Amino acid sequence: MTLLEALILGVLQGLTEFLPVSSSGHLEIGKVLLSLKLDGNESLMFTVVVHFATALATMFVYRKDIGILLNGLLQFKNNDETRFAGLVLISMVPAGIVGLLFEKEIETLFEGRIALVGSMLIVTGLLLFIADKSRTTLKKIIPLSAFVVGIAQAIAILPGISRSGATISTSVILGIDRDNAARFSFLMVIPIIFGKIILDAGDLIQELSEIQGTATVPFSAMAGGFISAFVVGVLACRLMISMVKNAQLKYFSFYCFVVGFISIVSYYYY
Repeated sequence: MTLLEALILGVLQGLTEFLPVSSSGHLEIGKVLLSLKLDGNESLMFTVVVHFATALATMFVYRKDIGILLNGLLQFKNNDETRFAGLVLISMVPAGIVGLLFEKEIETLFEGRIALVGSMLIVTGLLLFIADKSRTTLKKIIPLSAFVVGIAQAIAILPGISRSGATISTSVILGIDRDNAARFSFLMVIPIIFGKIILDAGDLIQELSEIQGTATVPFSAMAGGFISAFVVGVLACRLMISMVKNAQLKYFSFYCFVVGFISIVSYYYY
């Protein structure tokens, strides 16, 4: 992977992490279009690095909310911040279980499986379309809805299922107001990404130590992908917040249908 290729993939990640069109799916499509020959481990490692960048972008955009949340937690009281943190922890359970029990199986999904990506993009499109037609209510997030949204996040491990699209759509379909749906969706992923980084720290350090050897993803490419994903992610996150509030998800559903169909056709006929 060259620096230019990494920058392109970083921009792709930054855009698609927050726009509900599946960042993992588009990364896999991008790797295929760039003719990158990465094994499952290296491909997944690069994916984790750029996801870490967009997690930091989320923290930057929601820095005031995170500051209020941390201040409330440090009071060690049963307040709104403590309850919100509890809901985030509940939402993490499904993805945590799937990630721990099926890590090796997940790795194999990140090896250019374009037909799978295309199929899951169509599923994402259906979710977005249904959510956009759902009535707007003022319901708040409760433990049960947090767990259901967590299941949607776990399913979004599949490349082609948009994490933000799945979690926001599920929240809206459950009747949660759109502003809270977007806020919860973007904040709930931060612990998951940091947890993945911590769990994979040993392997990541080992891979980076081999940069000058046989690794096909050099440090410069990793850094370039990280920076471009962060910068573009900040811009895309702000755009997505506005679009969710204005019920404009259906436009992304049409995009997912088109790209998903093209991906499936290209796999079988080219």
